[in-house]
Amino acid sequence: MIDAVIIISFILAGAGTGFHGVDLLPIQTLAEINSQGLRWVMLGVGSFLGLILGLLAQSTYRRLEAQVRSMPVEALLSRAVGLVVGLLLANLILAPLFLLPFPDDFSFFKPLTAIMVSIIFAYTGMTLSDTHGRALLRLISPNNIESSLLAEGTLKPAASKVLDTSCVIDGRIETLMHTGFLEGQLLVPQFVIQELQTIADSSNDQKRVRGRRGLDILNSLRNEYGDRIKIHPADYEDIATVDAKLVRLAQEINGTLVTNDYNLNKVASFHQVEVLNINDLAQALRPTYLPGDFLNLKVLKEGKEQTQGVGYLEDGTMVVIEDGRTFVGKQLRVVVTSALQTSAGRMIFAKTEATANV
Repeated sequence: MIDAVIIISFILAGAGTGFHGVDLLPIQTLAEINSQGLRWVMLGVGSFLGLILGLLAQSTYRRLEAQVRSMPVEALLSRAVGLVVGLLLANLILAPLFLLPFPDDFSFFKPLTAIMVSIIFAYTGMTLSDTHGRALLRLISPNNIESSLLAEGTLKPAASKVLDTSCVIDGRIETLMHTGFLEGQLLVPQFVIQELQTIADSSNDQKRVRGRRGLDILNSLRNEYGDRIKIHPADYEDIATVDAKLVRLAQEINGTLVTNDYNLNKVASFHQVEVLNINDLAQALRPTYLPGDFLNLKVLKEGKEQTQGVGYLEDGTMVVIEDGRTFVGKQLRVVVTSALQTSAGRMIFAKTEATANV
């Protein structure tokens, strides 16, 4: 309906301009020609031009509407606030200008200056709101706007988790979701999906496999959890790296960054962004074995010492078994004697059950 209204309005405006525009011609010219016939010709020409302009206006309106619909609510509100603040500042600056006397020959200067200053300040206000939008919203109403966004389900600053590329490729995020310990909404930024696609299209076989694995995991999560997995459209053209974009996004939505990247963890913590590191979680959930505990594992290889055998727990922890060399390739029940935490990880020392009973 709105498309037809736009096009018809432009056609009528063009027709009226063409029909009545004849009156602007010099009287001598009107006297020499058939003014009534010229009016109908100009009406047709104006209607045609109005149709063309109407189609252009209609397509522009649809593109603008699509952009506004895809824009996050917090970004839309912050830009609106930035626009209003910019226009208010422009009017405050222009007020003294209109009090100054200008010669008649420069009467056009006032409206021209008003238009230019208003456009500049409006654009500046909207641009600054992209960077400091949440701060502007808090200045206006620190509680009400945030609460309305939370109630609407569009913004969940306390619960939203931002996934980075490394944790998606890693795959443990899917297992973590199955356990139910990870609450709230999971946001996958558009630039993370683009990075996964770039990795999946890489000429390197290993990178290509990792990228495709990440995309498969995202599709699996989206199919299984539906609305809990959201694609966030935010992007920051002024920021080059994906890690920096992730930190900026987490800051803007007051979200939690989920990653297993050690360096990104440190950078995000420095910027006071809450981080959930999957590696830290896995390390914390490793079972603690005390002297006297029993383990069942397979002895995989010989140890450094003459009588030692080496096996591994499911989490990769190395177990050095005294007198285990003769049991290489066999399943064995051992008794923990001690544990050692090194820079490379944890190491457990054990004896065979028969040796421990001696």
